[in-house]
Amino acid sequence: MQFFSVINFPVPLFASTTETADSSLVLASVLLSLVVIYFASKLGGELSNKVGLPPVLGELVSGVIIGVSVLHLLVFPETGVESSSSVIMKFLQATAGLTPEATPQVFAAQSEVISVLSELGVIILLFEIGLESNLKDLMAVGIQATVVAVVGVAVPFAVGTVGLIAIFGIDPIPAIFAGAALTATSIGITSKVLSEIGKLNSREGQIILGAAVMDDVLGIIVLAVVGSLAKTGEVDIAKVVYLIISATAFLVGAIVLGNVFNKVFVAIADQLKTRGELIIPAFIFAFIMAYLASVIQLEAILGAFAAGLILEETDKRKELQKLVLPIADMLVPIFFVTVGAKTDLGVLNPAIPSNREGLIMASFLIAVAIIGKVVTGLTVFGQPGINRLAIGVGMIPRGEVGLVFAGVGSASGVLSKPLGAAIIMMVILTTFLAPPLLRLVFPDTPSSDASASSSAQSS
Repeated sequence: MQFFSVINFPVPLFASTTETADSSLVLASVLLSLVVIYFASKLGGELSNKVGLPPVLGELVSGVIIGVSVLHLLVFPETGVESSSSVIMKFLQATAGLTPEATPQVFAAQSEVISVLSELGVIILLFEIGLESNLKDLMAVGIQATVVAVVGVAVPFAVGTVGLIAIFGIDPIPAIFAGAALTATSIGITSKVLSEIGKLNSREGQIILGAAVMDDVLGIIVLAVVGSLAKTGEVDIAKVVYLIISATAFLVGAIVLGNVFNKVFVAIADQLKTRGELIIPAFIFAFIMAYLASVIQLEAILGAFAAGLILEETDKRKELQKLVLPIADMLVPIFFVTVGAKTDLGVLNPAIPSNREGLIMASFLIAVAIIGKVVTGLTVFGQPGINRLAIGVGMIPRGEVGLVFAGVGSASGVLSKPLGAAIIMMVILTTFLAPPLLRLVFPDTPSSDASASSSAQSS
């Protein structure tokens, strides 16, 4: 299962669209899309920062405004939008000679390119987060993070599944699928907010980050199980065992590799004298790790995060962080704006009769989604003075991960339209609530600042 399919991107489809589309018009449409994305991200980020909210929230909101929900400046075929609704396509028709016949091909190619850049952006983001994290600190909170992750998967899944069956009369398999969608945590959104508010290396931040990584691994296994149920009505035990073994081997192997590869990386970088002597080998390593994670059916972002953790242990980490920062500034906003642009707020409109049943179920799922993650903070032990509420809130956002569950369920025909809409509403609200809530529950208390300072000194 791939939450981010940048490695397994459908190359034949991309080739077929670009062969029939004018490459200069595809390039023009991509450039216009990037102009819109960067303008929206900066405007949204600056406005959000002015009112004391994390800039990432502004980027998400600006994406919603320019996307399928409002202006249709940045839209994608997978959201059900046709090329004729794209403002950029209309602009190219008026100014660059794009014909109506060629518009669908150009639109498809442009959407694919932006989607790839978006997924590349989140890979760079997790590599950057890995460089900013500390492997020893993460291992120190490993037991707590594991408990938080397991509870954060088990509680929402059980309560959501049982509640949908008992209260709404949903059949078991669709209910299990919806319950599984409640288990995810968006590590990209949470880690970005923690970094922005200076809490990434606090005790709370390290537990959230470790739990979010484990949450993703558990989410992969859960989706494999419910995916098997959707297709055959039975669970493919062999695939589940394979995922558990491969995930464990990859994460343990990455930690072991870190002790061996650090010195080799520094030695190679010291021998290189041309431009990019440090950043290019670092990206080669990060992309290889992302590829390996993808090949064994994990997330590519887990591989990038592991690569960052390994290189953080070298004496080149500070220089690497400075070199990665401008590249992340170019690519990461594409990811967050694209997530917002693909979010269809039309499912929240109660004036549409088909949405009303979904709104009722969504209210239940949203309550379970929030409470089921907030309670995870109560499971942290042996940490006097720690902000347990902040840990629970940090696990709330589902983001793009939850949308994958909804997409797989809808594509398989398991989810009804109301239940599918309810899952999408849950994902939207948890994603947008988490950034301001994190800022709210992370006041500048002496204990948090002290722990963050201690982590910074140790690294």
